[in-house]
Parts: sequence; structure tokens; C-alpha cells
Amino acid sequence: MHPPLDPQRIYHIDRPEPTLLWLYALRSLASLVFFPLVFIPLLFRYITLRYRFDEESVRKAYGLIFKHEDLVQYARIQDLHLSRGLLERWLGLGTIQIQTAAGSATAEVTIEGLSNYEEIRDFLYTRMRGARFGEEDAAQVAVVEPADDVVGLLTEIRDEIRRLREERS
Repeated sequence: MHPPLDPQRIYHIDRPEPTLLWLYALRSLASLVFFPLVFIPLLFRYITLRYRFDEESVRKAYGLIFKHEDLVQYARIQDLHLSRGLLERWLGLGTIQIQTAAGSATAEVTIEGLSNYEEIRDFLYTRMRGARFGEEDAAQVAVVEPADDVVGLLTEIRDEIRRLREERS
């Protein structure tokens, strides 16, 4: 069993591991003579890549000339995928793909270059399920209190069903 999640530790993550640059270099080497054309954009991506985990959402931003920023609220997360290719496993890295119900086949946000990928995946799972930190079972789904008008409507429906059953009897 994993130790309890510490959200403050996750909230302090803002940069990928330096090993991600090695991963980019190794992938770029596969292009042989085109190495500089492939590696230089990846280098700028690595230098500018920032993550931000907070109470409500996860953000990813990168780019020097063309800035890209992706934000996904935990409540919108539908699925998480953890992938680790051969080079990533060798370097001790993992990639988490966050998918929402936006209808796209690709991930909304991809978090790459982190060595504590399992801890981050578990953190995202608990946040997307609405779990409360500090409970004995962090994976337990939090109980959501329904609004008073919903309770009133459900009570009326229950009473109407009872009345109809009594009339039929």
C-alpha cells in the first residue's frame, strides 16, 4: 500500500525533471542529420515548460514565441493514462495523459518528465473523485450533500408514489 498522499508536495511541483532533457536528446538522435532541427524546439519546450497544481485545477504552460497554456479542472477529468516507453522507463520518467469529456481522442493535458508519476496519478485520481485528504482511506469518494430544493423535490416524488400505491390497493 502506498503512503498517504501529501497534496502540499504535489502543489510545489512546477518544473519537469532534468532527465526529460536527456529523453528529448535521445529521441532527437534518431533523426540523425536532422538532430538540430528536432532538438532545438524540444530544448525550448523543456526550458519553458511549467506545471501548476492547485486546489481546483492542473495547468501546463510552455513556449517561447508561441505560448501554450492548458488548464483542466479536476472536476472535468474523465480518465487518466500513465505511459512509460522504453526510454522513459530507463530514465525513470513517466507521462500522465489527462482526458476530459471534450470529445477529443487525444489527451487534454499531458504531464511529462516527472519521476513521481505514480504519486501524481494517485493525487489526480483522488481529486477527480472528490476525495478528502486526511481521511483513513484517501481513495474513498467524498459524500456530497444535496441541495435543499433537490431533497424537497425527491420527498414530493416519494410521497406521490406512496399515495398512488395506496389508491391502487
